[in-house]
Amino acid sequence: MNRPAIQASLLETARPAARSPYVTARDGTRLFVQDWGNGKPVLLLSAWTFDASIWGSHIEALTAKGFRCVAPDRRGHGRSEMPSTGYDLETLTDDVAAVIEARDLRDVTLVGFSMGTVEAVNYLRRYGSDRIARLVLVAPTTPFLVQTEDNPDAVPRELIEAGHTAIARDFAKWIAANEAPFFLPGTPEITRSWIRDMMMRVPLPVALACRKTISFSDLRSAAASIDRPTLILHGDKDASAPLPLTGAKTAKLIKGSRLVVYEGGPHPLPLTHGERVIADMLAFMAA
Repeated sequence: MNRPAIQASLLETARPAARSPYVTARDGTRLFVQDWGNGKPVLLLSAWTFDASIWGSHIEALTAKGFRCVAPDRRGHGRSEMPSTGYDLETLTDDVAAVIEARDLRDVTLVGFSMGTVEAVNYLRRYGSDRIARLVLVAPTTPFLVQTEDNPDAVPRELIEAGHTAIARDFAKWIAANEAPFFLPGTPEITRSWIRDMMMRVPLPVALACRKTISFSDLRSAAASIDRPTLILHGDKDASAPLPLTGAKTAKLIKGSRLVVYEGGPHPLPLTHGERVIADMLAFMAA
């Protein structure tokens, strides 16, 4: 073999293999996955009706620090396929597992934001922590939102169901009515418009099915069984997942977890407090 051929062969060997932008879930659904960088993996799970594009700044910052960032679009969201079923917690959790296994991710920092925290906590319950090094929960909706006899400090079922009815009747109107407390007063209109459009692109049946999954998933025992270092980031002005009902309760259940409260922080911390979220994640992963 001549020298140019040898050099080309060595170059091909050194070059990372191309990563497909899709992972196939167990039921055949194709999930779009952003997969950037090399090094220890960070798996980023998004909020209800959000796709993985919201992690752009985080991906850029983390890959610059030597991490590999993997960010799937949930089924029915973004560029993933849209089956008519599979929006229950177990199937969504299987989708997370499919991404982890297809990309053979190990020593993972598992990051869930809002609805993504439900999937992350249930993943650890279903699949264990062998592949997971640590857990970051941002504005969690865990452990259990519905008021019951053994969960009195929670949201009455009739209020949750009234919210579902309002969304089903007029999703755009519901988004407009709930926008003010969702963001900071100074959040630019271009960011607000981007998120409104992202939410409205999710078909209503998918949005409702996912919201019901968030609302009615009881992950109290799952949270209590977590055996990995856990960082919880939560705003004290979170109107979507109020801190006393979610982040504070989750922190009490996960042994040794650390709760960091963002004063004045609303629900979408990765958008409104992105630089601080990145800094807190990097410090946690370094420790």
